[in-house]
Amino acid sequence: MTDSAPRRVRVRAPELIGKGGWLNTGDTQYTLADLRGRIVVLDFWTFCCINCLHVLDELRELEEKHRDTVVVIGVHSPKFVHEAEHQAVVDAVERYGVAHPVLDDPELATWKQYAVRAWPTLVVIDPEGYVVAQHAGEGHVHAIERLVTELEAEHAAKGTLRRGDGPYVPPEPEPTTLRFPGKALPLPGGTFLVSDTTRHQLVELAEDAETVVRRIGSGGRGFVDGGPDQASFSEPQGLALLDDGSVVVADTVNHALRRLDLATGAVSTLAGTGRQWWQGSATAGPARAVDLSSPWDVAVFGGRVWIAMAGVHQLWTYDPAADTVEVAAGTTNEGLVDGPGAEAWFAQPSGLAAGAGRLWLADSETSALRWVDPDGSVHTAVGTGLFDFGHRDGAAGQALFQHPLGVTALPDGSVAVADTYNHALRRYDPATGEVTTLATDLREPSDAVLAGADIVVVESARHRLTRLRLPEEAVRVEPVAHRTQRAATEVAPGRLRLDVVFQAPPGQKLDTRYGPSTRLLVSSTPPELLLKGEGADTELSRELELNPAVPEGVLHVSAMAASCDTPSGSGSADAYPACHVHQQDWGVPVRLTEGATDRLPLVLAGMDE
Repeated sequence: MTDSAPRRVRVRAPELIGKGGWLNTGDTQYTLADLRGRIVVLDFWTFCCINCLHVLDELRELEEKHRDTVVVIGVHSPKFVHEAEHQAVVDAVERYGVAHPVLDDPELATWKQYAVRAWPTLVVIDPEGYVVAQHAGEGHVHAIERLVTELEAEHAAKGTLRRGDGPYVPPEPEPTTLRFPGKALPLPGGTFLVSDTTRHQLVELAEDAETVVRRIGSGGRGFVDGGPDQASFSEPQGLALLDDGSVVVADTVNHALRRLDLATGAVSTLAGTGRQWWQGSATAGPARAVDLSSPWDVAVFGGRVWIAMAGVHQLWTYDPAADTVEVAAGTTNEGLVDGPGAEAWFAQPSGLAAGAGRLWLADSETSALRWVDPDGSVHTAVGTGLFDFGHRDGAAGQALFQHPLGVTALPDGSVAVADTYNHALRRYDPATGEVTTLATDLREPSDAVLAGADIVVVESARHRLTRLRLPEEAVRVEPVAHRTQRAATEVAPGRLRLDVVFQAPPGQKLDTRYGPSTRLLVSSTPPELLLKGEGADTELSRELELNPAVPEGVLHVSAMAASCDTPSGSGSADAYPACHVHQQDWGVPVRLTEGATDRLPLVLAGMDE
C-alpha cells in the first residue's frame, strides 16, 4: 500500500455458501478464491423487498462502468417461505433483469457468516479477499463507486488487480407472449391491457386474453415519450382508466406516471421526474416537478388517481384537474399502523382497487389487506405485521396471507386478493368478516380483473392471463402460519441500551440551524415486548425495557440524521450549503435470554461515506 492510500481495517471475507447454488453463471459453481484479483460487491437481497430492488437499479451503472474490475454477486437471502423456493429465485432474477451472478442461500448461511442484519446490505471485498466496507440500506452505491476507484488504483500499483470478463452468463430468453406480466386492465371494447413488466411494454390482448392486438413501447428499458414504437418504459406495473378515456400507467422503475392515449398509442409523462424520491424531497407540487418512488399501482377514487408508492411506504394522489401530486397517507416508516392518513404506516403498498365507497389496498410486506375511507383514515381488515404470514382461512383476525400484490373489488362488496406468494386467489367479505380461498395452484398471481361472470387472473410467473369462473363455494386448504426465519439477536430481559451510531460524512456536519438534527422512533411486535422506550425522540440513544414475560419479538427502529456541507470559503455556497438526510429502518428480531447482551448497537451509515 502506498503512503497516500487510505488505511482500512480489513477482515478476511467468509466463504460464499448457498444450498440453492449459483445462477447466471452457466452452471459454474464459484468460490471466493476463483474471484481473487477482482473487486467483489456482495448484494444481500430478497426479491420481495422494494429497497433491494432499488439497489439492483443503483448497481447497473457501477457494473457497466467497472465491468473489467468489479464482480457483483447477489446473495439471495429470503424473508418469506416462498422466497426460499429455488424456482422462485430463478424467476425473480429474470423478472428484475439481474445481470450478475446470484448465489441462492435459502438457509441464510452466508447472511449469518457476514453478520448481516437488514435487507439490503452491500459488502465490498478487495482483490486480496478482505472485507473493506459494509453498508445497510439503499443509496450507498455512489460511495462504493468512489471506494472501487481507490481500490483499482491501489491494487493496480501492488499488482494484485486482475482485469477481464466477469463470471456472468445470461440465461437463454424464453419465447412467451408475455414475460412476468404485472397488472391488467379491462378496456371498454372488451380487450385487456397488460403491463408486460420484464419486457418494458404494454400489451393489448383480445377478448380471449391470449391473442396479441398490439404492443406499446420499444421493448427496451428507457424513459422516452412518443408513439407506440418509440416510447419506452422501465418495468411498468399498475394501470387505471381515466375519465377522458386514456390510461394512467405506474412506470415503476422510472419513478413516474405515464399516460397512454388508447386511440393513437402515444405515450406521455403525467407525473415524476425520473428521479427517485428521497427524504427531504418535495411531497407536493406540480406533477412533473416532484420526484416519485417506485409507484406500483394506481386507482381512481374520489376524483383523484391514488398511487401505491411502494418505494416509500405511502399513498400519494395525482389530481388530473390541477396537474399536481401530493402525499395522501403514510409517514415513510415501514409497518402496520392504522389511523388518520398522516399517522398511518404502510409496508410496500402494491395493489389498489376502489369499491363500495372504500379504497382497498394490498400492503404486501405486512401480508395485509387494508382500506382507506373517503375521509383519508386507514384501517386493516386482515394482517398483523411485518413478520407474520401464511395461508389460513377463517375470521379476519386469524386469517393469513403471504405477500399479496393485488386486490379486486367484487360486485357484492367483497374483495378478491391476489395472494401472490401463496399462489392463490382469496376473498374477504366485509359483511361476515371471513376470509376464504377461491382458487389455488396459480403461479405468483399479481392482479385480477372482472370479465362478466369470470375473473381473469394475472399469473405472473406463468406468463399468462388465466380465466376462472368464480366458484360458489371456496376451496378448502390446510392452514399454515409462518414467521420470518431470520436469526434472532439474543438480548437480556429488562434494560437494553439502544445506540444508533452516526457520524456525518467527511466535509459535512450535523445540521442544527433549526433545532435537533436527529430523530429516533422505536416500536415493537408484539407491542407488549416494550415496557419502556417506545415512541419518538431526538436522541439517537435510548434505554429500553424489555418485558421478561415476552420471550421473543421484533424491535422496529427508524433513525434519521440531517447533515450539511461544512463551509468552504466560497461565499454564497456557504450561505446556502447542500444538506443531506440519512435514514434507515431496521426490524431486529430479538430473543430474551438471561445473561445475554444488554446493548444493541445499530449503524446509521452516512450516504456519502
